[in-house]
Amino acid sequence: AISELKGLLNDAGCTLADLDAIAFGRGPGSFVGVRIACGLAMGLALGARKPLLPVCTLTALAEQAAADRVLVAVDARMGEFYVAAYARSESDASGWQTVVKPLLARADQLPLLTGTDWVAMGSGFDSLMLKPILAARYSGQLSRVQSGCLPSASQVASVAARRIARLGIEAAVASEPATPLYLRNHVADTIEERRLAKTMKEREQQEQSQPPQPQPQDAHQSTMPDVAA
Repeated sequence: AISELKGLLNDAGCTLADLDAIAFGRGPGSFVGVRIACGLAMGLALGARKPLLPVCTLTALAEQAAADRVLVAVDARMGEFYVAAYARSESDASGWQTVVKPLLARADQLPLLTGTDWVAMGSGFDSLMLKPILAARYSGQLSRVQSGCLPSASQVASVAARRIARLGIEAAVASEPATPLYLRNHVADTIEERRLAKTMKEREQQEQSQPPQPQPQDAHQSTMPDVAA
């Protein structure tokens, strides 16, 4: 990563000292990827004594859309989505008003949207398994799906530069915490959790396969045949 950064700066004809700030994608996203991005940005900022400008990954994705209303849904694995919705705004420093703040949601927890003409994007809409879930949830509200979009450094830089232009460097830096945005604390099941889940599933399947047991006879019920008086 460092060698690629040096090559990028050489191509641009500048050094770290020439930069006003260092922008980075703070997540949500891959746990390891977010940590690498944040760690690298923080190390560069400390070494060069430059301020940090974190940008939400979902906002950077929305920046790619040629639309005023954008629904972003990213495959978060484990049957969940990273979701956010934005509307273009001249008053917001980033250029985007947050309609639905970034969140982690299962299929049955996907947030409500109001209105129509939403442009959809993100890996959730590119997945053959997940796209039907999202399409059913937002039926009649999506004008189109913009496929094949991934977060990129150019969109992170675009959002950060707009924030600086509208707020000034000091206010722009102070407007967002320079910390990772994980949204998910439980990254993966432990070996013991997977073993327990497997045991419970096998037990449930075994119980479903067994024939129903006869009901025990009431102890107070007479076992003698009825005798006519």
